[in-house]
Amino acid sequence: MGAPMTGDLVRESAAAGRLVVWEESARDGAQAKTLMDAGFRVRLARAQGRMFGADGPRHVVFAAGFPAVCGEEFEAVRRVAVEAEGAVGVAAVCRATPDDVRQAVASVRGSAHARVMVVVPASEAMAHVMVGRGAREALARGVDLVKQARDLDDAVAVDVCLADASRADHALMADHAGAATAAGAGILILADTVGRQLPREAAGMFTRVAALAGDGVMLGAHLHNDLGLGLANNLEALKAGTRVVSTSWLGIAERAGLAATEQLLFLLAHDPGRAGELTGRRTGDGLWWTPPDLTRLPGIAREVSERTGVPLAVTTPIVGTGVATISTGTPFVRPDLFQPYDPEALLGLAPGVVLTHLASARVVTAVAARLGHRLDRRQARAAMGWAKTRAYRTGRAVIDDQAFGAYLDGLTSAAVHAAPAAPAAPAPAVPAPDGAR
Repeated sequence: MGAPMTGDLVRESAAAGRLVVWEESARDGAQAKTLMDAGFRVRLARAQGRMFGADGPRHVVFAAGFPAVCGEEFEAVRRVAVEAEGAVGVAAVCRATPDDVRQAVASVRGSAHARVMVVVPASEAMAHVMVGRGAREALARGVDLVKQARDLDDAVAVDVCLADASRADHALMADHAGAATAAGAGILILADTVGRQLPREAAGMFTRVAALAGDGVMLGAHLHNDLGLGLANNLEALKAGTRVVSTSWLGIAERAGLAATEQLLFLLAHDPGRAGELTGRRTGDGLWWTPPDLTRLPGIAREVSERTGVPLAVTTPIVGTGVATISTGTPFVRPDLFQPYDPEALLGLAPGVVLTHLASARVVTAVAARLGHRLDRRQARAAMGWAKTRAYRTGRAVIDDQAFGAYLDGLTSAAVHAAPAAPAAPAPAVPAPDGAR
């Protein structure tokens, strides 16, 4: 086929140094034992595209699913391709077989910015397991499948994911990347399929493969989080010049997941100066055609949590229930000293005060005021003692508003009844009768 297709917004973005998020919540997220129905996949794709306005298709590839799973999955992918058209680029993912490639192309055909991603094993061990042949032969077959996909519909972009790249030969992958690009591939995604890499190893892989592959090859990253290093490894890929990175909301994906979409976007957009340092650029402003609207992150994350059953923890970065909350005295006085950023200004999260066993009198008074009670010093001390006793008795740190409100009702009611009666007003003077003066 020759050169990659013209009008490939993802290649154009990567070549211009702009970030592209390859969103895996619906596809790889399924391997985290979650299932998004077609309607929610459409809403999630549209919501993520809206973060970037009209530049959604330049910044987001939404991996809608794996059409070969079953008829229902094929229809879900097709629906996303049709109904999220224009909001994002929509991709179907497939195995490295002719039938899977035909099916994947059919699922997205006719929609704007459509893509398919063919998963090709890159290491010797993975090639023998996945396709029953050696890595060199498997990679050569992958080039043939790129040509087949382009012949089926040259308006559908074709990407290749090199599975188990972290255990594969760098020179062999670089040769394949060049051949696949010449055959018409858009992005060559290097996958740490088992999440085994350390940051220096990820940096070495992307740097070496890019150097050997040469100009014209656009690399992407799909790095799992099994060692808790997914986000760090993505940053190393970015420093090496890669601009297409795979993430998922709340990090959901196979086993320990991927880097979380909300974390990566926030990290690279909330402070352009620091984003530049993280990506090896002078400033992070050049990462975006349109910077993401970060105030949308908490709402999308909450909906993904509700739909998948994956909880938002107190300690979940950026979108967790502990963000923008205060429960102790010193942060209550100067919250800015205890936060790395302003959650209200950047995320639209108003500060909240939570009552726990660590509460100071200030915290107790503030929570009581939110519930409609004004406490004096004596009442605040009593309420603080009650809160600590209840927390340790129940074994739960956070005291819910209903329980505290009931206690406060009793406390303030008792105070009213215990107050001394007001002294009687003096009787008005009565004039003495005539003759009695």
